Amino acid sequence: MSERLEDIAARMLAPGKGILAADESTGTIKKRLDSVGVDSTADTRRDYREMLFSAEEAMQTYISGVILYDETIRQQARDGTPLVDLIARAGAVPGIKVDKGAKPLAGFPEEKITEGLDGLRERLEEYHGLGARFAKWRAVISISEGLPSWGAVKQNAQVLARYAALCQEAGIVPIVEPEVLMDGTPGGHTIDRCYDVSEWVLKTVFQELYDARVVLEGMVLKPNMVIDGQKLRKASREEVAEKTVRCLKATVPASVPGIAFLSGGQSDEEATAHLSIMNAGHDLPWTLTFSYGRALQAPALKAWSGRDENVAAGQRAFAHRARMNALAARGEWNADLEKAA
Repeated sequence: MSERLEDIAARMLAPGKGILAADESTGTIKKRLDSVGVDSTADTRRDYREMLFSAEEAMQTYISGVILYDETIRQQARDGTPLVDLIARAGAVPGIKVDKGAKPLAGFPEEKITEGLDGLRERLEEYHGLGARFAKWRAVISISEGLPSWGAVKQNAQVLARYAALCQEAGIVPIVEPEVLMDGTPGGHTIDRCYDVSEWVLKTVFQELYDARVVLEGMVLKPNMVIDGQKLRKASREEVAEKTVRCLKATVPASVPGIAFLSGGQSDEEATAHLSIMNAGHDLPWTLTFSYGRALQAPALKAWSGRDENVAAGQRAFAHRARMNALAARGEWNADLEKAA
């Protein structure tokens, strides 16, 4: 008997745990490896991710799921164990990024649409066979004085809904990720502008999910936080937390089991602090946790730097960030814990 979508979602949203985004495309992982002087090859990419997935403390205690890239879901560890099995052995759910990236949206200058629906039904079937039990699709929404346009918001919401419906048909939980970008407006945009756009985008996405008959109990939302633009950054941590929660309460049905935030350009500590304040100060109908990539990995990558003798140091750095975010998912993080480490 196949596993219920609701049960998979519950495992992904286990209390005090979050999702590791390790689904960087080949181009993105190359930039990350370049930053520590490591050549990007199939082997170095494998070694780096194996270092993360075999970090027992982090994976068993703080990580509920891992988003993989097409190459990674097919790779084996040095000893021949499929990387998917390393993840499952730690008690986490393997997942897969299925979109083909954001491309220019025809007729809408400066806006993008995420591609990858062609052949998705067959790819999902294959990924299910390879062990994936959830998937991720990211839509990017540009923000500036005149953007986003209604056309871009609507088309990206429709694509997210079609993707989510196909996932559920395949027995895979969709992570629905509409990201209102932090950069964009020259000089930056205000937190209130981000609120208005985020509210509009989320309302549109949930209308499309409803129209596509997506079972809300069997999905996870991965939104941006409501935050002022990267070039402006004036809002306090408390204001970011308060406005994010207000926006979510205005748009996200209580039947959605959980929300796993993206870190989207925030510093490691900022992303952790915002999540913790939201969980500590608010009564919420859904689980609020993290689905971070760079904000979980950056210190581990630096500590590892491609050397076998640094694997343990990399795993300690990963465990520390994972622990900080796990505390934030319970509303128990504070800045002193960062210094103590």
